[in-house]
Amino acid sequence: MLPSRMPAVRDASIVKIAVEALAAGFLPQLIEFDQRQPLTSIINDICNSWNIEDSHNYSLKFTEQSNKGYVTEKNRCGVKNGTVLKLNYSATKTVTDFLEIFRNGSVIEQAKCLQKLASLSSDITFAIEFINKSGLDLLIKMIEDEKCIGERLEYALRSFGELMDHGTVSWEILSDAFVNRNIAAISNSSNSPHPIPPHLIASSLSILENVVQNSSRYALVERSVTFDTLLKLLREQNPNIQQNTIALINALFMRADEAKRKIIASTFSTKQYRSTLLDSCVLNAQIGKEMTHQLSVLQSLTLGMLEPRMNDRNVDADAQEKIKELRRIAFENESVENDSATAQRNKGPQQQQHYKKLGFKYDVNPAQDFMESSLLALDCMIYFARNQTQMYTKVVHENSCRSDEYECPFGRTSIELVKLLCDILKIGDDSFSNRDQFHPMFFTHDHPFEEFFCVCCVALNRTWKDMQAKNEDFSKVIDVVREQIIKSLETRPRDFESFRQKMAEFSYAKITELRYQKWVDRKECESTASAIIALKEKLRPEIMSIIREQRLGFLVEGTKFSKFNRGVRAKDKFWYVRLSSNYKVLHYGDCDEKTVPLHEELKNELRVSDMRQLLKNKDCPHVKEIKKLTTLFSIVYEDNSESKTLDLVAPDEISFNYWVDGIACLLGLPMESKQMKEDFETLLSIEIKLRLLDTEGVDISKEAPEIPPEPEDYEFNFEG
Repeated sequence: MLPSRMPAVRDASIVKIAVEALAAGFLPQLIEFDQRQPLTSIINDICNSWNIEDSHNYSLKFTEQSNKGYVTEKNRCGVKNGTVLKLNYSATKTVTDFLEIFRNGSVIEQAKCLQKLASLSSDITFAIEFINKSGLDLLIKMIEDEKCIGERLEYALRSFGELMDHGTVSWEILSDAFVNRNIAAISNSSNSPHPIPPHLIASSLSILENVVQNSSRYALVERSVTFDTLLKLLREQNPNIQQNTIALINALFMRADEAKRKIIASTFSTKQYRSTLLDSCVLNAQIGKEMTHQLSVLQSLTLGMLEPRMNDRNVDADAQEKIKELRRIAFENESVENDSATAQRNKGPQQQQHYKKLGFKYDVNPAQDFMESSLLALDCMIYFARNQTQMYTKVVHENSCRSDEYECPFGRTSIELVKLLCDILKIGDDSFSNRDQFHPMFFTHDHPFEEFFCVCCVALNRTWKDMQAKNEDFSKVIDVVREQIIKSLETRPRDFESFRQKMAEFSYAKITELRYQKWVDRKECESTASAIIALKEKLRPEIMSIIREQRLGFLVEGTKFSKFNRGVRAKDKFWYVRLSSNYKVLHYGDCDEKTVPLHEELKNELRVSDMRQLLKNKDCPHVKEIKKLTTLFSIVYEDNSESKTLDLVAPDEISFNYWVDGIACLLGLPMESKQMKEDFETLLSIEIKLRLLDTEGVDISKEAPEIPPEPEDYEFNFEG
């Protein structure tokens, strides 16, 4: 018997691909692409087969919808079996041709060339070549030229923005003339005799935002861009213009000094500006992720103006008058201000009694309460007294009529409530990169924080009454109110009336019910019996295996990560990272906000076998650029005996926990995230309940369930 023929060993370095020609008339080639062969040699072979001379003027390009960049020695690993490449002019030749047209071509030729430049500039290979050959300098001069208008200016600005997004050139290279040209583009959008393309306005806004953030010419933008201009741009129906306008407002806000910040905040708190923001952006049903982020930053910046007042403990003459006014409004019907000698003698003790009824800790000198807290609390209290006088007096007098033991001290609770609200809204926290939530109701009022306080103050007093709380229950009441506020805000009420209704729904009884249910669920799975402890230990490996599979499945599905440029979150720039289904390779690459790329579309690879270490947060190399975030992690890997890192910032804490757990599994390390512990306890609780069902008198069938009848056919359609 003859021995069977052994199958040929496949060379993993050789992939079979197709190559299309630049010009028509050439049949596509099917070739074997050897990853070990230099690209210049491969291109030379392709050109020879088509009888194309000067092969040094040609390069290969990807043809996928999400990647049309040049194939280089760095990214050639993205060429897989079945990849279709296209033979095209090299970046060097293309840049040379473009520059010649920019210098000597006609206006029509330049317009066509700029349109191509706008699409090519996103490719880093082309961008570096263009910049190195002084193309960026020429482009800047072209934009500064007043004769450059219409489509030429539109594509020139888009090209400039794409080139600068690579972060290889400083924004300090720009001249005043260049900045003024962009300012003119957004300022004259409604008065121009010729219609200005929306993409041109959006590009100019994006450029000005970067100038404000990264250039010393911020002052020029700050002087020249008026509030009226920004208001008109917010009223535009183009979402990109609205989004970039808010981004520019945020940039101006962050760079401004304290005095200018107050002007910006007060201006955008007026009804005219708030209504425009509310109608055009906030209540838009199709609001995108980037717009949500920009609105969240704007809201944080506006509320952040309260921080100085939150930290101010200097009780001046104005503050003293406000304290007296609180007493006068609450007790104006009591005659303490008459001219009788007896009244004058009793005036001091009576005032002290009033301050005690107002709930101040130091009734002799209530100013001391604010010296130990902040004047923001006083501002909120006087706002409540002046603008909701009836409710204010009702709250004060209801409490003053109770016995001292059950009295809800208005002054003390108001001070603690303000601290609580500042904590919930993160006032004083200036980390904006991961802000992805905003509250629409704060755009509906001139004094949103004070109005927020009024609603919560009434709810606090109602909760105190429902709990029949005593003075020693103070912290317990505050904890309940915190839960009420957080749960109400999670429903994203559109106005303060809706928020007031939600606070009423989450009454003390409802919170108690929710807490009790949570306690019952926890207690059911808690036991100190030795048999239960032994059962838990027996179940541990199985549950850990389930969590491991879930984490790796999450990595296989992939996650979209925001890109950061010099510590600032890059707008509309994302990574997508996913693990191969065999858990051996990590694929990653660029993507946009709306699409989820496939494995084949992610051109970068990191083999699990090359991974060496997982770093988190403060241990990450990029923590110096991206501060005050807690979702940073880095994968240390080995590349040609050189240690490198893949640095990522997770979009949220859950994704961060899943990724660090998943990478730990791949490295053979234990999973240690907080989410893993929660998941383990949850799954263990469920499994324990199932195992102990029979102890509750429920009979578990010892027989297998009946097998259902076979279907008529097996032509099932599974969507992957």
